[in-house]
Amino acid sequence: MPDLVYIYEQHEALSDIRMYVGDGASLRRPIIRKRDGSLMGHASVRTQLGWCRREGVEKALITHCGSQIVGADSRIINADLRALSVEQGVEARVAFDGLELIRP
Repeated sequence: MPDLVYIYEQHEALSDIRMYVGDGASLRRPIIRKRDGSLMGHASVRTQLGWCRREGVEKALITHCGSQIVGADSRIINADLRALSVEQGVEARVAFDGLELIRP
């Protein structure tokens, strides 16, 4: 199933940002459901990195991680995320408790 979740006015939303902070509910598969006739859910990390690539956003931090990321071996998740980063041309990493980012 293709991702059906998207950003309204994507170009405007993602222009002139240094880092995208994205939803880590699922790395490769969208999580979409229908409630009261409306679609809702989570775009995959892969799709979000595609949004970043298309809009020239070079870095992404993945947070709000779901069980696929939290419950897995971090080495496997990081390797999969590195593969998605290379595929989409966006440097991405998973956030963790206590992470601090220093603004250049």
